[in-house]
Amino acid sequence: MAGATWAGAAAAILAPDTSPWVAFVLWSLVAAGLVVLLRLGSVADSAGGRDTGRRRRAPRNGLRRVIVVTVLAAAGSAAAASHVAWAQPERAGVSQLALDGGRAVEARATVVGKLERRADGSLSFDARSTILTTGAEAHRAEVEITVRVAPAEVGHPEQLDVGAVVEAKGTAQPARAGERAVLVLWASRGVEVRRPPEGAARIASDLRRGLVTAVRGLPGEGAGLVPGLAVGDTSIVSPALDGAMKEASLSHLTAVSGANCALVVGIAFAVAAACGASRRGRVASGLGVLVGFVLLVTPEPSVVRAGAMAAIAMLAILLGRSGAGIAVLSAAVALLLVLDPWLAASLGFALSVAATASLLVCTRPLTGGLARVVPRPLALALAVPLAAQLACGPLLILIQPTVPVYGVLANLIAGPAAPAATVLGLAACLSAPLPWLQSGLAALAWIPASWIAATATTAAALPADAMPWLEGWPGAVALAALGLAIGLVITLERGGALRRRIARVVSIALVAVIGGVGLGAGALTTVAGRWTLPSEWSVLACDVGQGDAVLLRSAGAVALVDTGPAPEPLAACLSRAGIDRIDLLVLTHWDLDHVGGLDALDGRVGTVLHGPADAAAAMLIASLTSRGARAVQASSGSTGSLGDARWRVLWPKSGSRAFPVGNDASVVLDVRGGGIPATLLLGDLSASPQRVLTASGALSPPYAIVKVAHHGSADQDAEIYARAQPAVALVTVGAGNDYDHPRDEALDILEAVGARTHRTDREGVIALWPSEVGGVSVWRERGG
Repeated sequence: MAGATWAGAAAAILAPDTSPWVAFVLWSLVAAGLVVLLRLGSVADSAGGRDTGRRRRAPRNGLRRVIVVTVLAAAGSAAAASHVAWAQPERAGVSQLALDGGRAVEARATVVGKLERRADGSLSFDARSTILTTGAEAHRAEVEITVRVAPAEVGHPEQLDVGAVVEAKGTAQPARAGERAVLVLWASRGVEVRRPPEGAARIASDLRRGLVTAVRGLPGEGAGLVPGLAVGDTSIVSPALDGAMKEASLSHLTAVSGANCALVVGIAFAVAAACGASRRGRVASGLGVLVGFVLLVTPEPSVVRAGAMAAIAMLAILLGRSGAGIAVLSAAVALLLVLDPWLAASLGFALSVAATASLLVCTRPLTGGLARVVPRPLALALAVPLAAQLACGPLLILIQPTVPVYGVLANLIAGPAAPAATVLGLAACLSAPLPWLQSGLAALAWIPASWIAATATTAAALPADAMPWLEGWPGAVALAALGLAIGLVITLERGGALRRRIARVVSIALVAVIGGVGLGAGALTTVAGRWTLPSEWSVLACDVGQGDAVLLRSAGAVALVDTGPAPEPLAACLSRAGIDRIDLLVLTHWDLDHVGGLDALDGRVGTVLHGPADAAAAMLIASLTSRGARAVQASSGSTGSLGDARWRVLWPKSGSRAFPVGNDASVVLDVRGGGIPATLLLGDLSASPQRVLTASGALSPPYAIVKVAHHGSADQDAEIYARAQPAVALVTVGAGNDYDHPRDEALDILEAVGARTHRTDREGVIALWPSEVGGVSVWRERGG
């Protein structure tokens, strides 16, 4: 039932316009199934007096079970699709307001999700809008939106929390298909809190903030973990510790999950039992405490999921059927997908379900298998994180193609400290009216939290803590097969029936083959990757998806022009190229596809050359300088050296207001000499500033290499390429991108000027260097 509901919800949210028809077909199937069941029942009643035995009843009962299961599955899918169909008219109406055309938008909304800091330094939160205003027209629109804003653009930031009513001003664009939010609003003109949280939301906000304040004076990284472990507030967890927690597979400890809910409900049960409450009384107290806990930590999807599962589990206890773990999980998943079909596209939701199902199904057999070689208590302690790791690993590969080598061990070491830190931290949070008690409890919670922080940082610092793996769905399938094989190797006993021996041998072979292929392929893209690249490269275009990341190398000095959209692909490219330090980092402008990978350069940058900066960009620059970098603002005429090469800034013009911060203010660089062919890097300039740059006379053609502007968008000026006379046109672009880059218009321009075009979406990493005959040698990851 859960799987069918999930599939129906996914189909409905990915194609919402067809959801009414999907719901109609599924409800028709439900009605047909009910009719068949009624007829089977009437036939059974009429034949009851002359039934000759079990042989006639068995097939009929089997058919009845199949039909009941089918009806339930169809009903769940139909309910989820109906929810989408019911919500679609209003969601579609918002999309028809032409909010994606760059027009000024004002949104009045209520915050429904906690604030999160993004890689580019901006803040992001989910909200439910009430009124959207474009120009002089106000539209009533009660839909989910996502708001992103620079921290400096928030008025009264201390009041911005779940339950607050805000007014956000900026531009909006439609969210991607399948997302709960209808619009993504970039609040470039700020966010004002019109009304702070009230009632229960205000109390919960004050309690969370009180806990954060109580731990601020405590030493070390453990202090920042206490609010995360207790109430899921990670606002004061440092970026370094956050990265270490992820590398050590411990980040789930700071995300409120079923374990937290189970712990809180368990305490409530124990207290009620100690007071002599009946089973109903214990369940009632557990439900009450659970509702309060969900309100305290904010009712986000993951928290609601965990709370719903705990509530259904308590219902099972009340009915005296607490052992039906998978049935409880299935019911919880189906119910949540009916109430919120957009969870079907949530990877976090999928991870939670996978981990819970694996713990229910795999913990006992894994414990039995491990108990053959280690004491049973240790086997159980190992089986729990191993079951979760084997189930979640394939899904996590889709986010980051690495396998945490020490994840199980880190969870084994840190696991016992998590409940203590959670309980003590929660007690400190609730004791806010008594500051002396809150301080003492916070200090006690700091001890196990510091143990967890030390475990994470130690595991992350160990060599080969995250082994690279195949990317995308091939990597996920390969890791799932490897996990299944590992599970069979552990659980299957030696000897026994021939079928069991064959399964064990096949599993061992799969572990060897898939593990070897996966780790080998990962090694070729990282630690052994430098052996696969031409050693003489001087220009290297990294394949980082839809974004720019170009390396330049001369006499041992290295420059990086932009970082791509995310740290993981950039880190893989740097590792493959054997680059440990960036002498010159050029940030052409501040779009996420050019600065999103900055976290991969932590403490490894010498000088940052950047274009005009707004408030959000200033925070990124400050973050780099705080880690040892020197910041220099670029303007036309600026020059410098990179090893034996020279670089010159051609754009933007100093003090010019004609082109604001963004694509058209991109830093344009001319680099040549010292083994680097004459190279022109055009950032994301559009046609208008391209024409101004051409007319300025700053170009020094011919260029051996031109990095095509804006990933080959259609907004190009043919004259700048004709003037540059490039031998090679380099297009940094992501495969299957939503913008259809590179566009045919840009490719036609490059073909007309006689340039040979190379693109990262088809060719992967591209290396270039001067050839012996005076041209440019090109090596392609896919193509040679």
